Amino acid sequence: MYPKFRESGPATFSSTLSGDCTQAMSTPNSSERFAFRPSPHLYEINTWLWLEALSAKHGRRMTLVDVPIEEWNRLSEIGFDFVYLLGVWKRSLIGRRIFRTDSSNFQNFDAALPGWKMRDVVGSPFSIQDYSPDPRIGTVEDLKNVHSLLRSRDIGLILDFVPNHTGFDHLWISQHPDRYVQGSEEDFRRDPSAFYLVENDQKSLFIARGRDPYFAPWSDVAQLNYFNPDCRQAMIGVLKNIAQLCDGVRCDMAMLVTNEVFHRTWNSLLESSPKPATEFWQEATAAVPNTVWLAEVYWDMEWRMQQLGFDFTYDKRLYDRLREGSVASVRAHLGADVEYQRKMARFLENHDEPRAAATFASERQPGIVTLASTLPGMRFYHQGQLEGKKTFVPMPLANSHPDPPNQETRDLYQRLLHIADAGIFHAGEWKLLEIRSVGDETFQDLIAYRWKHGGEIRIIAVNFAGRTSQGSIQQVDAGSSELYLFHDLLSGKEYSWKRDDLAAQGLYVKLAPYQAHIFEVRPA
Repeated sequence: MYPKFRESGPATFSSTLSGDCTQAMSTPNSSERFAFRPSPHLYEINTWLWLEALSAKHGRRMTLVDVPIEEWNRLSEIGFDFVYLLGVWKRSLIGRRIFRTDSSNFQNFDAALPGWKMRDVVGSPFSIQDYSPDPRIGTVEDLKNVHSLLRSRDIGLILDFVPNHTGFDHLWISQHPDRYVQGSEEDFRRDPSAFYLVENDQKSLFIARGRDPYFAPWSDVAQLNYFNPDCRQAMIGVLKNIAQLCDGVRCDMAMLVTNEVFHRTWNSLLESSPKPATEFWQEATAAVPNTVWLAEVYWDMEWRMQQLGFDFTYDKRLYDRLREGSVASVRAHLGADVEYQRKMARFLENHDEPRAAATFASERQPGIVTLASTLPGMRFYHQGQLEGKKTFVPMPLANSHPDPPNQETRDLYQRLLHIADAGIFHAGEWKLLEIRSVGDETFQDLIAYRWKHGGEIRIIAVNFAGRTSQGSIQQVDAGSSELYLFHDLLSGKEYSWKRDDLAAQGLYVKLAPYQAHIFEVRPA
C-alpha cells in the first residue's frame, strides 16, 4: 500500500545532473485522489530560484521541461510523498515593478544577493496575474509532464492557490472589478496606502490592497471580495482548473477568507454585504473533492480549518515553541488529540521563515530535527534545508549568493529521512510517553514517544536542554518476551532490558545536550 519504504539504505542528497526529462508521460487521472501515506513527507521547491540555479550550473536557460531526470529520481529515492512547486503561476508585472522601486525591500535583497540587479527582482509568486504557468517556468504541457513524472514515482504534486488576492493586472480588475473590495474616494484620501487607483473608461476605482487584520496592507496585491457570490464561484473555477494539473493545493493564508476573519478585516468597506450562509472552504472542498488540501493558517485556527475540509494545516505553534526552547510548552503541544496532530504540517523552515540552520544553533539540531522528522502529521521540508543553507531568500528574488552545504547537517537529514521512511512511522500508532525523575529535575528536559505497528516498536527520546539529562520512560509496553534489545538507529549502540525491569522501573535514558535516541525494540 505504501511503497516508499526502502531497505537498500539511505539515499544520498547529492546527484549527478545530466540528461533531460524529455520522455512523454500519460497524464494522471484527475478524477482519482492521490493515495498518500499517513504522515507524508513533503518537499517545497522555490521553482524560479531552482531553475535559475540549474541554468547557471548547466550554462543554459532551463525551464521545467529541461530539468534533469535525476532531480526527480533523487526526490523519490529520499522518500518524499509530495513535491510542492512554489511559484509556477504567471507573476504580476505591476507587482514586480512595485518590488523593484520600493526601497524598503532593498536591505533584504542586499542580504540575500549583494550587488543584485533589477533583473533579479521577479516579483512575488503570491501576486498572480494569471493562473497559467509563468513563461520563465514553462508551459501547461510542461507542468502536466512533471505531474506525470512525479506520479510515476509515487509522488504527488502540490501547487499554489492564493485565495485572498490577485495582482493588479489580473484580467478581473478590468472585466470584473466587483469581485474586489473597493473603497470610496474619501476612503482613499484618508488612507492612500490601503488602496490602488485603477482608472478605467474615465472612471476611478479604488481597489483595496490585500491584507490580514494585524498588519499593514501588502502593496502588490488586490483584495478579493469573499462576500460576493460571483467572486466565490470564480475562485472555485480557478481551483477546478488547478486541480487538472496537480494532486493538491497549498492555500496561502487560508484563514483570511473565512467569514469571521473576512468580516473583521473588511466590514468597514462592506457594511451592506451580508455574511454568506456557508464558508468558502466548505464550498471549495465539496466542488473539488479529489484534491489534497494544505492550509497555511495561524492564530490557533488550525482545528477550524481542518473542520472545513483541510487535510493538513500549518503547525506554526510548534515551530514557535521549538524556536523558543520551552520543553514544557512543546510537551503540552504534543498532548493534543492524535487525530488532530495527524493533520498538522510540521516544519522547521519554509519560504516565509528564516533558515532552520540560522534559527536553530548547530548543537540543537540533532534533537530538533529528530523530533520534526518523527512526529505524526505531514513532515514539511524546504529547498536548501537538507543541506543546512543559511541564506533567507525573499520571495521576489530569482537568485541568491552562493551558500555552500554543511556536510554535518546533510548527513543528519539523510540519516533521519531514511529512518522516518519506514512504514511504522506512517501506518503506526503514536503515543506520547510519561517520563519520571531518577533523582534530579533533568527529566523535565526530555520528551519521549512511541510508534507501534504490528510487532514493531520504536521509542524516541529527545533532550531539549544544553545539559546532560536523564529520566525513566514509562509505558514502554515492549511485549511478552523476557528480554529485549534496544537498538539506537542514530548511534548504532544496543542495550538489553528485561521485561520485568521495564515494567517496574521504566526505560532509563541519559542523553547528552540536545541529543536523541531512536530505539528499534525487538526481543533478544
